[in-house]
Amino acid sequence: LSINAFDYNCHLDLIKLLRQEGELVKLRRARQKMSELFPLTEEIWLDWLKDEIKMASEISEREKVYELFERAVKDYICPEIWLEYAQYSIGGIGQEGGIEKVRSIFERALTAVGLHVTKGTALWEAYREFENAILETAQPAPGSIPSPEQQQMLCSQLEKIHTLFRRQLGIPLLDMEASYAEYEEWSEEPIPEATIKNYKKALQQLEKCKPYEEALLGAETPKLAEYQAYIDFEMKAGDPARIQLIYERALAENCLVPDLWARYNQYLDRQLKVKELVLSAHDRAVRNCPWTVGLWIRYLLAMERHRVEHSIISEMFEKALNAGFIQATDYVEIWQAYLDYLRRRVDFTQDSSKELEELRSAFARAVEYLKQEVEERFSESGDPSCTIMQNWARVEARLCNNMQKARELWDNIMTKGNAKYANMWLEYYNLERAHGDTQHCRKALHRAVQCTSDYPEHVCEVLLTLERIEGTLEDWDAAVQKTENRLARVNEQRAKAAEKEAALAKQEEERAEQRKQARAEKKASKKAKKTRTGDKRKADEDDEGEWGQEEELPSKRHRGEGDGVLPEENMEVETGLFGRSEKPDGPAIPKEKASTSRKDIPKVFHDSSKDKVTVFVSNLSYTMAEPEAKLRELFGSCGEVVEIRAVFNNKGTFRGYCYVQFREEEAARQALALDRTAVEGRPMFVSPCVDKNKNPDFKV
Repeated sequence: LSINAFDYNCHLDLIKLLRQEGELVKLRRARQKMSELFPLTEEIWLDWLKDEIKMASEISEREKVYELFERAVKDYICPEIWLEYAQYSIGGIGQEGGIEKVRSIFERALTAVGLHVTKGTALWEAYREFENAILETAQPAPGSIPSPEQQQMLCSQLEKIHTLFRRQLGIPLLDMEASYAEYEEWSEEPIPEATIKNYKKALQQLEKCKPYEEALLGAETPKLAEYQAYIDFEMKAGDPARIQLIYERALAENCLVPDLWARYNQYLDRQLKVKELVLSAHDRAVRNCPWTVGLWIRYLLAMERHRVEHSIISEMFEKALNAGFIQATDYVEIWQAYLDYLRRRVDFTQDSSKELEELRSAFARAVEYLKQEVEERFSESGDPSCTIMQNWARVEARLCNNMQKARELWDNIMTKGNAKYANMWLEYYNLERAHGDTQHCRKALHRAVQCTSDYPEHVCEVLLTLERIEGTLEDWDAAVQKTENRLARVNEQRAKAAEKEAALAKQEEERAEQRKQARAEKKASKKAKKTRTGDKRKADEDDEGEWGQEEELPSKRHRGEGDGVLPEENMEVETGLFGRSEKPDGPAIPKEKASTSRKDIPKVFHDSSKDKVTVFVSNLSYTMAEPEAKLRELFGSCGEVVEIRAVFNNKGTFRGYCYVQFREEEAARQALALDRTAVEGRPMFVSPCVDKNKNPDFKV
């Protein structure tokens, strides 16, 4: 855990060992650390609570157990934990306000899980037993006459029990017929007509729910399809409490499914809109699936929607940056979401403000973060078209009236390899057109004509249109001359490229014909050889030399041998908005020849029938020496390693990924816990071996 604090299984093993040895203080500390990183399952919470209950004798210690229960019920909706909480609270009934505290916990439990079709009945029965016990203590001694106060208290207590029965009978729960029979037997008065009507209605609703409950009972984990059918059924019915409960039940068994969290949070955001409920669900979502950037973005939006303090939102954003997203574009998305939030805080009617400075500072930090942190990890920034810088330029131009800063930003964008794209020039031109001046528009289009290589005709047309509307005769002549010269060079280059392509195609046809002819000759040679093998004596005595040697076939030309290399055209390409060209970093360095050739090594193929005992390991260093030995040592702790298939390119360079096959399926599952372990300074990614073609919806 000191190496990788996010190793879930390692936390479980440590807790198990400490519990076996009775190390209660260390056990409490270990559980505390795990609960800070992960939501805990029902089983882990119940074990923890039972251990703490055994040790809690003083009132102060009981209060700590109450706090622990409060944390437990927030992780997942668990009827067993709520029942344990309510029953434990009965032990404090002798304290001041004890009875009311017990009732409060029971009521909260019923709100949370009282609608649970299969497990809700136990809570209702426990609540009634508690109220019946109070009724027994309120009964006067045999033979005595109760005082008016006692009589009033008895009537009040009886009414509480009546109310509980009536409330329960209006809810579709398993074995509700037994509850109805119990009420008939307990009540000295006839059951009210309204209660009977609600009971029958609940019975009808129970019959509709039973197929879904039976499907869940018979299904194998993870039961996602069965839960989704149940959710769709409840969504049509439209009862918010029941919809929330079935989502919570599904998440308790599928807490690592980001799409399920996303659908649940979307429902809460759009329908219930209760701050505590919404924010709690979002928080649990990102704790369960921290690698999913969409959940973090929804959380930030929900916090802004419910007017959470700025410092808390900023703190949550920093947590998101450290969540360990699996692709570079995820970091661009989370930064953009945070920048959008900061932009909405700014009052742009003021020339300057603290919020505006914070926004500019965040834009600068985002650009630097993508350049340094993200590029170092993924070898790309995730933002090749500089969308964050483009948005920054729009904010400066449109909202801050600072066109000079916008031009500086666009100059920076163009020097990052975007000057050859027409759409980038036109994006800048449109910004300049709306908030700048004609002089800069003209300058930008002249540069675009000179630099664009994908759609030069389009930028030429835009330049001519500008001069047609606003230019002088001199401007028009200059534009026509520039566009004609440029398009002439482009057409000449395209013609050369077409000629070379045709020549290459012709050479390929010739090679194909040669290969066809060689095959025909070889086939004919084999046929002739076969017809003459009958005369063994002649073959042995006279023609041994002739038949002992195979006719030499013309050697095949290697693809590309003798082909002309397409030279770079002498195109006028300059970087930046204003023609400032940057010096190259240094002379071109020829690629070194691989010291050892692996062309004789066959390609690494994976047998999909071994998926269950295989993991896919990636993000390893290309310079790793002897990856098979290194990984065998690393994964040996998980179980017996059958084979490690490292993938190399034709030059013998390790490509940074491999397949690790184990003897047992359990060993492969344990190997997944090594995900993000640091290996030679890089986080190693370990994921299940799944064929995406056969399982397109599978997500790690």
